[in-house]
Amino acid sequence: MESIPRPGFGVWLIAPDATESAVAGALATGYRHVDTAAAYGNEPAVGRAVRAFGGDVHVTTKYFNPGDDHGYDDARAAFEESFDRLGLDRIDLYLVHWPVRAGGGFVESWRALADLRDDPRLGSIGVSNFSRAHLNAVVDATGVTPAVNQIELHPYFQQAELRREHAERGVATVAWGPLGQGDQHDERVLDDPVLAEIAAAHGRSVAQVVLRWHLQLGTIPIPKAADPDHMRANLDVFDFELTGADMDAIAALDRGTRYGPDPDTHDFPGSYGGRPVGRA
Repeated sequence: MESIPRPGFGVWLIAPDATESAVAGALATGYRHVDTAAAYGNEPAVGRAVRAFGGDVHVTTKYFNPGDDHGYDDARAAFEESFDRLGLDRIDLYLVHWPVRAGGGFVESWRALADLRDDPRLGSIGVSNFSRAHLNAVVDATGVTPAVNQIELHPYFQQAELRREHAERGVATVAWGPLGQGDQHDERVLDDPVLAEIAAAHGRSVAQVVLRWHLQLGTIPIPKAADPDHMRANLDVFDFELTGADMDAIAALDRGTRYGPDPDTHDFPGSYGGRPVGRA
C-alpha cells in the first residue's frame, strides 16, 4: 500500500459538526489521506469536505461491529451505508474496525469484505486492531490477506513483533494514535525527555520527531489535529532524517504502554468512545 499518502489525517473524536471544517483545513494544508469510520459518526462531514475539495483524496472508513450481528450480511449492508453516507464515487480502503466477538464473527465479516473486492466502488480491504492470531484466523479461513492492519503504535507501544508479522505477510502498517494517546496518563509520549533531546538536536518539535520516526519505520501515521499550525507541522517532516542513534534511542523507549483497548480482551457494546453506534 505504498500509494497511501503519508501522513494521513485522522478524524477520531472530532465532533461531527466540526469535522467538515477540520477536513477542509487539512486538505487545504496538503493532506491527501483522510481516515474515518462508521463509529465516529462523521462520515457525512468527511464526504462533504472531500467533495468540496474536488481533488484526489484517499479515503479510508471502517465497518464497526459491536453486538451479535457481526458477520457476513451485516458487513455487506454496512459497506452500502458507509458508501451512501460519504457520498463519494469510491471508498479507497474499507476495514473491519475491531475483531470483537469471541465466537469469531469477524472472520465472516472479513469474508464479506473479500467478496466485495470486485466492486468498482471499493479500492482495497484491510483490518484494524488485529493481532497475529486474528490475522491467522482470517487468512486461514479465506486465503485473502488484508492490505493493511491499522493498529495503535507509538514510541511507548511499538508492536515490533506484529510489525514483523506484517512485513512477512506484505501487510502495510497504519498507525493510529501515532503521537501517543496518553493525555489522561501520568506519562505522555510528547513529554518524554529523550524525544525532547532528539527534537532539540534537529530543531524540530517532539511531534515532528515522532512522525518522522514512523515514516522511517515504514508505517503510515494518521495523526489528528484541529489547530492549523499543528496540521502544517505534522506534514513538515520530509526535509530531515533521524540518525541511526536517534532510531535506537526511540526503540529503547518501548514500554508496552497501550492507551487504547486490548483487541484480545475487549468487546464493545453498542457504543464507541461514549457515542451510541447505530447501523445507519
